[in-house]
Amino acid sequence: MRSSFDVHVIFVFQKHDLFQISLSPSKHFLLLYRPKLTETYTEDTWLKLRDAVGAIQNSTSIKYNLEELYQAVENLCSYKVSPMLYKQLRQVCEDHVQAQIHQFREYPSLLSFLKRMNRCWQDHCRQTIMIRSIFLFLDRTYVLQNSLLPSIWDTGLELFRTHIVSDSMVQSRAVEGILEQIERERNGETVDRSLLRSLLGMLSDLQVYKESFEQRFLVETERLYAAEGQRLMLERDVPEYLHHVARRLDEENDRIISYLDQSTQKPLISTVEKQLLGEHMTAILQKGLCTLLDENRVTELTLLYQLFSKVKGGLPVLLQFWRDYIKNFGGEIVGSPEKDKDMVQELLDFKDKMDNVAHRCFQRNETFINAMKEAFESFINKRPNKPAELIAKYVDSKLRAGNKEATEEELERILDKIMIIFRFIHECGAAFTSKLEGMFKDMELSKDIMIQFKQYMQNQSEPSNIELTVNILTMGYWPTYTPMEVHLPAEMVKLQEVFKMFYLGKHSGRKLQWQPTLGHAVLKAEFKEGKKELQVSLFQTLVLLMFNEGEEFTLEEIQTATGIEDGELRRTLQSLACGKARVLNKNPRGKDVEDGDRFNFNNDFKHKLFRIKINQIQMKETVEEQVSTTERVFQDRQYQIDAAVVRIMKMRKTLSHNLLVSELYNQLKFPVKPGDLKKRIESLIDRDYMERDKESPNQYHYVA
Repeated sequence: MRSSFDVHVIFVFQKHDLFQISLSPSKHFLLLYRPKLTETYTEDTWLKLRDAVGAIQNSTSIKYNLEELYQAVENLCSYKVSPMLYKQLRQVCEDHVQAQIHQFREYPSLLSFLKRMNRCWQDHCRQTIMIRSIFLFLDRTYVLQNSLLPSIWDTGLELFRTHIVSDSMVQSRAVEGILEQIERERNGETVDRSLLRSLLGMLSDLQVYKESFEQRFLVETERLYAAEGQRLMLERDVPEYLHHVARRLDEENDRIISYLDQSTQKPLISTVEKQLLGEHMTAILQKGLCTLLDENRVTELTLLYQLFSKVKGGLPVLLQFWRDYIKNFGGEIVGSPEKDKDMVQELLDFKDKMDNVAHRCFQRNETFINAMKEAFESFINKRPNKPAELIAKYVDSKLRAGNKEATEEELERILDKIMIIFRFIHECGAAFTSKLEGMFKDMELSKDIMIQFKQYMQNQSEPSNIELTVNILTMGYWPTYTPMEVHLPAEMVKLQEVFKMFYLGKHSGRKLQWQPTLGHAVLKAEFKEGKKELQVSLFQTLVLLMFNEGEEFTLEEIQTATGIEDGELRRTLQSLACGKARVLNKNPRGKDVEDGDRFNFNNDFKHKLFRIKINQIQMKETVEEQVSTTERVFQDRQYQIDAAVVRIMKMRKTLSHNLLVSELYNQLKFPVKPGDLKKRIESLIDRDYMERDKESPNQYHYVA
């Protein structure tokens, strides 16, 4: 029934015998009254609750409805009997936990002991959760308001820790059992990980994990891996050992995820790394680094870097061994005169290999890259002048060959790599450097000129069947080539004249001098086997074209027709008739070309490739040429020596010969002989930059 009042308040409670319900006189409010609890009710209610707790602890059925038990606790708490209720509940729980210790006095196997311990712990947790749910009102009011009192859950943990886990025998056997299971797993056996996870979680929840388990666990881990590291370093090669270490680290990390406490990860992994890596770093590198680098074992080198980066001091040790390897290996390349022919190519290959290791295996570590540069600079300068000389000749050969041996892009890459090697050589002199830069500039300009020439040829009324490519080389940048006149086919001569008109039309006042010794060609040839393309020198081209006009020619006839100098012609015929690709037959047979030898076209020639490069046999470099090259390098450096002497004398004013030479060695970045220094000092004295002391000839004075 609604009235004129705006607000109606209704209290709804669960029906209970303790409550009496009546209406207020105004009949507008529903009032609930709770009578004072009697001592008898309190006692009876506690007995009912204790009976329920006992049933939970003994895993028997509870006689009462859980909601009814919860309400009973709320009623008791409402009438200020909470302290008594909390005290009695704690006592009941403590009595029960104390009684559990007896089941651990027997001595079954360690695994059985662990299972019994785990069952007891799981039962205790389940029972505590159930009890807490009944006494939740007590936990959230009285206990929460008293900061010194542990919650019902914490009380359960405290009792289990005090009366079960803190027992010396129980704790000792539990930890021994867990360690035994872990050791079994490390030895390859299958263990119950869920059991280990539960027991270690128990120790963590009870806050005894570190002091009771972790300390002993780490000691046992150190003992195991110390012995394993020493044994396997003797039994296995380095790649196998590295993979074993990586596998062990993965296994230990998996244990962290599966059952160990997360706080154990750092000390555990640190222990494994120290015993399997830290104690054996030098031995690992001495035993296997050279082999890994020699064989280019990218996977193992990457693993080596990753593992050493985890160990204190690992990367500095690896860095030193890496630097030493480069110095030793490179030193053998540079320091072996018998390998001079292939020195530059070997240096380029070695640099490529070390770059690959630094980038792919060592994660582009700047320290390792700088160490590599220092090592290259160190070994390449141990043999004065020779690397510079051979690099210059190598560049010359590559640029002369042009795109006949490689595409433009490949040639660019080769030249870039050569320049990197060149920069490692201590200052070769400005003139030398400018010449090298001039050679590169010539090649770039030649590309542009040829693009223009091809456009020019497209507009000619009589297109040529020959595709001409010309490199314009500036005299002074390149070596001096011996002039040689040869008899070119009429079509070649005509094409040369076309190019000459084109070029001089754009660059008046210049002079072109053709260098037949540098020429190359690609010839299409037909054999019984089919068509082939021959990549040959201009001299080889002139010889082969003769066989379009006749079947057989003598050495003398070929020389008359081609005009090739005798020594060059003999080497040319030797390459065509006595080498691997014998497109000509020589009669009589033999390795050398002699007077009177006759040559005919080898129609039976066979080769697996379609395009075949026939190398011209090179004339060996004479001693005079080697001396000349070395002399040119020194002449280029002498200006820097002069500048250094003047700079030192200007600053010091007066200096003895020995001190001046010592200062020069400190400042000059390239090797120089004492005799050469003395010559430059004498030259400066002659030119009045300095003078000898009149009384002491070994004393010099600067002349302002």
